[in-house]
Amino acid sequence: MTSFEERRATFEAKFAHDSEMKFKAEMRRNRLLAEWAGQKLGYDAERTATYVKEVIKADFTEAGDDDVYRKLHADLGDRVSEAELRARMVQADAEAKVQLLDEA
Repeated sequence: MTSFEERRATFEAKFAHDSEMKFKAEMRRNRLLAEWAGQKLGYDAERTATYVKEVIKADFTEAGDDDVYRKLHADLGDRVSEAELRARMVQADAEAKVQLLDEA
């Protein structure tokens, strides 16, 4: 294998790993957000587990975070402000990444 082929293979492996970690972090973030929202909505553990699946499913609607935001915003209504929800999304994203790094 040539040096170029080795570099290409290494780059492809890193790209695949980074993509997988990004996906896992987004799914973990969505779970954390859904659990937080479930508390705000007064859901029990069973309903929260179902709600987590709903939020994760909502993330596949379109690229980016807006689909998750719209789902949570619609469900939470006036229980939280837009600023609080956006801040919680950033916080959950950071928390998800830390959790994944701790698991590695």
